[in-house]
Amino acid sequence: MGLLSLGTPLPWSEAYKHADHVRKHGIIQFLNIWRKEKTHRRTNLLWGDEIEYTIVNMNKGSHKARLSLHAAEVLHQLQEDEKAKKNYNASWKPEYGKYMIEGTPNQPYGSTINDLLTVENNMKERRRLIREKLNKDEIVTSMTTFPTLGAPDFVYPPFLPTPDSGSSQSLYIPDEAITSHARFPTLTANIRKRRGSKVAINLPIYKDKKTPSPFLEPCPESLAKILEKENNINKNLSESEKISDLSKKLFTKIINSNSDGKQSLPEIVNDAKADHVYLDCMCFGMGCSCLQITFQACCIEEARKLYDLLAPISPIMLALTAGAPAYKGYLTDTDCRWNVISGSVDDRNEEERGLKPLKNARFKINKSRYDSIDSYLSPGPQYFRNHQFKNHYYNEDYKENHCCNTAHHHSGDCKGKEESHISDCCFPSVNHYKPKYNDIPLVFDKDIYKKLLKNGVDDLLAKHIAHLFIRDPIVIFNELLNQNDKKSMDHFENIQSTNWQTLRFKPPPSNSDIGWRVEFRSMEIQLTDFANAAFSIFIVLLTRTILAFNLNFYIPISKVDENMKTAQVRDAARTKKFWFRKNIIPTDSQFKSDGSHKDEDEDEDIYELMTINEIFNGNPEKDITGLIPLIRSYLSSKRIDTNTFASLERYLYFISKRASGELVTDAVWIRNFIISHKDYKQDSIVKSSIVYDLCKILEGINIGRQDALMRIHSTVGDGVFGSKSIFSSDHINIINSTPFCNYYKKNCLPCLKYQCITHPNKICQHLQYKRFVHLNLNRQRRKYCNHRCFLTDVDRINPKLLDESLLPSTNLNTITNINNNEIDLTSIKNQDLSSLHTLPWLKQEIIY
Repeated sequence: MGLLSLGTPLPWSEAYKHADHVRKHGIIQFLNIWRKEKTHRRTNLLWGDEIEYTIVNMNKGSHKARLSLHAAEVLHQLQEDEKAKKNYNASWKPEYGKYMIEGTPNQPYGSTINDLLTVENNMKERRRLIREKLNKDEIVTSMTTFPTLGAPDFVYPPFLPTPDSGSSQSLYIPDEAITSHARFPTLTANIRKRRGSKVAINLPIYKDKKTPSPFLEPCPESLAKILEKENNINKNLSESEKISDLSKKLFTKIINSNSDGKQSLPEIVNDAKADHVYLDCMCFGMGCSCLQITFQACCIEEARKLYDLLAPISPIMLALTAGAPAYKGYLTDTDCRWNVISGSVDDRNEEERGLKPLKNARFKINKSRYDSIDSYLSPGPQYFRNHQFKNHYYNEDYKENHCCNTAHHHSGDCKGKEESHISDCCFPSVNHYKPKYNDIPLVFDKDIYKKLLKNGVDDLLAKHIAHLFIRDPIVIFNELLNQNDKKSMDHFENIQSTNWQTLRFKPPPSNSDIGWRVEFRSMEIQLTDFANAAFSIFIVLLTRTILAFNLNFYIPISKVDENMKTAQVRDAARTKKFWFRKNIIPTDSQFKSDGSHKDEDEDEDIYELMTINEIFNGNPEKDITGLIPLIRSYLSSKRIDTNTFASLERYLYFISKRASGELVTDAVWIRNFIISHKDYKQDSIVKSSIVYDLCKILEGINIGRQDALMRIHSTVGDGVFGSKSIFSSDHINIINSTPFCNYYKKNCLPCLKYQCITHPNKICQHLQYKRFVHLNLNRQRRKYCNHRCFLTDVDRINPKLLDESLLPSTNLNTITNINNNEIDLTSIKNQDLSSLHTLPWLKQEIIY
């Protein structure tokens, strides 16, 4: 949950006076780190996951499930164990809700395949460690949002909301539900005060058969009591004076002060809408749980590349992990938390939201602090160009064989000019970014932007940082106002950590061995450890596949925003289409530097509406390459053993089936559970007894009870039962196949020649893909790429295009007079040449 500093937090009336000071020194701190770390390299992948658990009190007698505030004591005990015990497998942090516990692995996962296979067990271990500290009437769950959060009697022990006092002044959430660490109540109060009113979120109600139309929420008891009290005190005031006084006191616009208990909420509170569920405080969003993945890149360029290429993936993963169909005891017509959490921390005042002309505010800001990213970064300049590690991606084998495809190089002009050819030769297709992809006008602080440019930061990164710094710091600790900018990053992190976006580009901390990192933030937490592990492993494997195959996911950033809206529609994973790039595999035109590929580029940049099934599993009829087959191809290139492949296939198979729609999202499963429950009356109301039975099943699932596992089969499939249960003969065929060859058209030979030797007069797209695989494996410091190559069409081979290095030396004697175009390949027809002619290979278990 961001920066958890200790000290005395300043109220907003004092904090805003120091905003410029924090911004000024935050930029100085960033520049200090940037100068120090821009050329540093890390050799191994390090990564970790973050899961936010919810503790629930289960009252068997009353058949009620309520959020347990005992979680705070449990967290303290877990943190003490973490400090005291050796070889402890988890690390614990507080989260916004006092009923929440954030758990991460104690040490980051490493760069081996075996590390991936430990993820699920580590998640199970974390859940077990929490469970050991719970009372007998408590359970630990991993739900995106608790369905009755904010409904009457939703927390244990019980507390009442205080709309006219406290940090949140919510009509529904008592301040006791917020973690007591100084950051959280201060963040809550200062967002409300900076905005000038309480946050206001309206979710469309799910219209069932007996749902009233229009649906009008009843006035909550907390508001009715205040209206009655204020009317008794202010009997002599006019109605307009009463309304004005109430609006100031409640931090929300009141339109009717004479409530008699019969009026609905929209008739009293201006922000509440008919046919919607009204949420009025930060806890409704920050009290949700999510699954986040952070990974360390080898360098700043790689981190920027992954930041960009994961951006179009983020809304799709949001839809695929959707898990929030109910809020405040009502079924809503949305499946995700994103808009709720975005609205819950929206501190923009009326001028910044465009409701009033700019007068005191500095900018009109289009989005909340919590939203999708607004711009791509591009890989950026090669900052190591003149550094001692300039050859990080550069080796003689690469230079000699794959430097560039220009006559300039082949004529010998490159010799002695290695420096000038690093961008053209050593990164032949690394940078897919084009300015047209950043098609949304970016709001940024021009003074900060100029300062960053003056200090050598490139244009796109300078705009990114200057864009983050249009925000005010919300929580400022008095003791941390004056810092040593060479040793601290607290002022930078103060603003960075309160820009909650789908991805976060994270500079290295001060005085640390940690490198440049990217945090993937859009996914919703899943109900089971198996599913959480599957999505975590998928994201990591996707990043490795992106780098190995030099994939290109760029689409205009405006289309990513459209996808974010689509992702939150009910059952979007099965019913909606998303903008996605059609040609994600680079082609030879991207090697050319003479401008002759302009028209080809336009074709290559095509994006279209696709189903999630097409994006993940591909569609050969539309020539769409799926992410899952590409990841399987990547794993095939690692030559891992069948058992390991089977273990990873268990997760990929689950993701594939979820993407195809054969398995539903958690949101769909929860909604169906609620609708089919005996206590549901088809009126959109979710009773506590329904949530109680839901939580009983979820606890049964996570302790391995078979009857409970069968209940959730439709969302997680057979994989939740373990790896052996899912592997039929079809799955074994997947594992034993060679995806490089078998996934593509059979008449395209995936060798490494410039032209396909079975199609001498035509450039083969799938061949180009294979060649790019080879080039980019080299780019990541692999000197050779072992591959499988089958000669299946020997009658059509053009001998002039045959690469002798691909032929097994033991069989060369059978090939007569190769230079005179007389060739006999019968003896090696249908043989795997790579197995006969093995090239040097790095350790099989290294995936970075």
